[in-house]
Amino acid sequence: MFIGREKELCSLHHLYITEKFEFAVIYGRRRVGKTALINQFIGNKEAIYFTGVESNAKQNLENMSKSIMEYTSGIEADTIFSSFQTALEYVFTLAEKERLILVIDEYPYVARSSKSLASTLQMLIDKHKDTSKLMLILCGSSMSYMEDNVLAYKSPLYGRRTAQMKILPFHFEETCHYFRNMSDEDKALMYGVVGGTPQYLLQMSDQLSVEENIKRTFLDPVSFLFEEPTNLLKQEVREPAIYTAIITAIAAGATRISEISTKIGEDTSVCSTYIKSLIHLGIIQKESPYGEKNSRKSIYYIEDNMFRFWYRFILGNNSAIARGAVDLVYRRIKPHLSDYMGKVFEDICTQYLWKLLIDGRSPIEFTSLGRWWGTDPIQKAQTEIDIIGEQDKNTAVFGECKWTNEKVDQSVLELLIKRSHLFSYKNMHYYLFAKSGFTQGCIDKAAELGNVTLVSYTDIVNEYQ
Repeated sequence: MFIGREKELCSLHHLYITEKFEFAVIYGRRRVGKTALINQFIGNKEAIYFTGVESNAKQNLENMSKSIMEYTSGIEADTIFSSFQTALEYVFTLAEKERLILVIDEYPYVARSSKSLASTLQMLIDKHKDTSKLMLILCGSSMSYMEDNVLAYKSPLYGRRTAQMKILPFHFEETCHYFRNMSDEDKALMYGVVGGTPQYLLQMSDQLSVEENIKRTFLDPVSFLFEEPTNLLKQEVREPAIYTAIITAIAAGATRISEISTKIGEDTSVCSTYIKSLIHLGIIQKESPYGEKNSRKSIYYIEDNMFRFWYRFILGNNSAIARGAVDLVYRRIKPHLSDYMGKVFEDICTQYLWKLLIDGRSPIEFTSLGRWWGTDPIQKAQTEIDIIGEQDKNTAVFGECKWTNEKVDQSVLELLIKRSHLFSYKNMHYYLFAKSGFTQGCIDKAAELGNVTLVSYTDIVNEYQ
């Protein structure tokens, strides 16, 4: 089942219908659905699809030759081009009179095996771009390679692309479409468990409960997801053990660089280097209090929900899972799911506010959203605000998110207003988000103030039906 990616498909379609040479670069981490997107796009179009393999140049050239010959003759042929240049020159020739798509998937594998491939492509693009109807798509999972050797200024291909797409995991809205048959609450729980990575979503079934899905995947030693984080790190990095130690430390509550360094027994400079790679992979995120750049209060958290769930609940229970203690491990997980969902719900609410802004329905036209934490000088205590977004120096939005089974009462709203006064904005709008709705007192107070919007979790899900 193919879901989402409407914007990406629309962008590719606009490139396709120009009937002139186009060169699109598509990249993103593994499992995010790049190949599925490309296959959906090329559909029944005239296209040559070639996937690079982690082998030598000879093997990749043979595979590319077969892909080209299968397109031209409709059958598997034994013709092997003498070089990548002759193979690509032949494809450019095919595209002189009619629209043709050439996809080189896992391009980094091919380019690493043939060091001159990028320069060859540059030469052929410059030679044929004014007369060719070829649509060239280079796709890769190694984001660092694609950014450094395809998109960067030093690359021979710099300036030749006509479009680039960094494919990211789905937002909550798209995952709701995948879990159509689940209850509203279970949709959020599944998003919290596997996030928005398509390959992980495909492991789950909306015909089963959250408990059954977790048991069938994370708690089954033969399932795809049981060792996925460690397998993915082995594919992406050279020293997975250190990366695993860093993620484990963050999952255990070590959020500052000094704490992480102490936890894993490495210098902060060493930790910083590894953390940068994890940020690049979309696994870890650095966060500073809203409005404070390069703050000493910066923290790190696990951005990918599947990694966050796995390191929080699965890694420490590996031995029990391997011995088949499925029910025991789930009993350990279940009491902590509501607390775990707090951060996930904040993310869902933030996405909702962005949707309102994009749709022209936001009372505050904020430029960014974030979280804030710091010291309340009056109370002389640490405090935080779940969501804050500034329109200008005088206007801002503040939000509080509560994933609890109790209705949110008036005191939560009053506390949010009190915390907002730590800032000097004159015009403020408040959002309260609640899993289970609001007390009558809270509803009455919001109506009295006039600058408060109450949003239940059901309201959010209804937006995405």
